[in-house]
Amino acid sequence: MKALLLVAAMLNPAAPLLADAGPIGYATLAGGTTGGAAGPTVTVTTWAQLKTEAGKKTPETIRINGILQGSGQVQVRNDKTIVGVGANSGITGGGLKISHYDNVIIRNLKISFPVGTDAITVQDAQHVWIDHNELWSDRAHDIDYYDGLVDITHASDWVTVSWNKIHDHWKTSLVGHDDDNGGEDTGHLTVTYHHNEFYNLDARTPSVRFGTAHVFNNYFHNNVNGVHSRMGAQVLVEGNVFTNVQTPIKTTTLSVADGYAVERNNSYTGCGPNNITRTGSFTNPPYAYTLDPVSSVAAAVTANAGTGHI
Repeated sequence: MKALLLVAAMLNPAAPLLADAGPIGYATLAGGTTGGAAGPTVTVTTWAQLKTEAGKKTPETIRINGILQGSGQVQVRNDKTIVGVGANSGITGGGLKISHYDNVIIRNLKISFPVGTDAITVQDAQHVWIDHNELWSDRAHDIDYYDGLVDITHASDWVTVSWNKIHDHWKTSLVGHDDDNGGEDTGHLTVTYHHNEFYNLDARTPSVRFGTAHVFNNYFHNNVNGVHSRMGAQVLVEGNVFTNVQTPIKTTTLSVADGYAVERNNSYTGCGPNNITRTGSFTNPPYAYTLDPVSSVAAAVTANAGTGHI
């Protein structure tokens, strides 16, 4: 019944999304992603409190109430859910880091202006669900003033990035941090991006090295670059809406080897041409999902992505 209701919400932009609906995509595999469901729930109102609770060794759901001013990153340990209270809670000035830990959920947070760092770093981590957040900075500063908004690196696996508003940034979402890291990353970096709104961005929406990414039913608009497959990555790009994107999909440039992409059932308005040099073999994701009609994607994503919907 929950699955049917979730599909209805996805197809009807006016329908509310279920607060307890689980992830779709790679985060469901190999045992799934449950976050802090096995532990107690606490509420934090300061950066120091967030650091303390996120660093505990036991499962926990951590509710952030209000916008916390921080710097650098809070390390998040195993079996944690970090969720915002209401539509206007989160972090500004810093970010969250999931490094060498597993089974983490990040939902309903506004994370802005992460100076000198990522808004969310996923590094050598498995089973991560990043859902219904709003992530942004600005493009008035130098390209390196901020780092990424969602960077997934060092052989991370089983990650889903869903229903987020991601905007106003230079280096948006990097999967696989370096051309020379194939020894660690090959066979890993399995990521699903679905129902995100990417807008006013320069690049990396996302950029994928070595891994396998399924990018479906996202709404990309007013961006310079779109989906970038590099270093032999296999990327399936389907059912997305691209509006005013200079290069929606490419498999070349900026790395020593091209990637692979399969493009199907996408919509393009006011866009430049794709630059797909190598067609991929990844056509059948290893999980169940519902592909929304491309005609409904922009409205559904605009209405339901970001905070305040769970």
